[in-house]
Amino acid sequence: MSGLIIDNISMRFDLANGKAVQALQNVSLDLKQGELLAVLGPSGCGKTTLLNILAGFLAPTEGQVRLGGKRVTGPGPERGMVFQQGALFEWMNVRHNIDFGPRMKGMARAERDRITDHLLETVGLHDFGEKAVYELSGGMQQRVALARCLANDPDVILMDEPLGALDALTREKMQGLVLKLWKETAKTVVLITHSVEEALLLGERLVVMAPRPGRIFREYRLPFAERGVNMDLRAVKRSEGFAQTREEILEMIWGMEEEIMGKRESA
Repeated sequence: MSGLIIDNISMRFDLANGKAVQALQNVSLDLKQGELLAVLGPSGCGKTTLLNILAGFLAPTEGQVRLGGKRVTGPGPERGMVFQQGALFEWMNVRHNIDFGPRMKGMARAERDRITDHLLETVGLHDFGEKAVYELSGGMQQRVALARCLANDPDVILMDEPLGALDALTREKMQGLVLKLWKETAKTVVLITHSVEEALLLGERLVVMAPRPGRIFREYRLPFAERGVNMDLRAVKRSEGFAQTREEILEMIWGMEEEIMGKRESA
């Protein structure tokens, strides 16, 4: 499967009062297979709208998305989604959550079990396959959500603030797991986050979006995700260039937020 191409995407939402909201405008990106992209920006800049277009949940007003040379016109198994909340099936145990996709495909039981056992081991839940979802912590539920996504063997993993609801220690452990899975599976990953530090840690590529209408304001190519595969993440945060880049992006986004607030106050 070749790369993910976002070709001049614009998105306008028409409102019932006759007005319209231009959520995205002329967004273009070309992701090679296996790249990890983090998307940052001020509130309301269209990050989640962009992700929903990539997932096929929304059709853009203009432009198109192509994956492997084929135009994206709706949801498909080649694109997996991990939400902020796990969106797991509460009535199923962990194992059945993970093997749901392969079961729907009609895969043989032995092959489903092989895939599920491997993923349980990969995400550190080998002893929890028979547990009910509600018995798990938030971090463990997100591990199940990652495993369920990987069970379908998608070419692209789309992640919408998947670690945002976790405590700081669990979040750091999950960041390490995301890097591990990215490197081991060679999947293309698009991650939406509000955390500048998380975007730096996980984004091999990082884009900062401008306020509405959402546009790509600046793009970075960063070494920190690659470092994080083999280094402790706290050591990565202390490594050369991390603090300087973090402060640069924070200042950029704070400036955008202040501009937005100024417009609201003067309206």
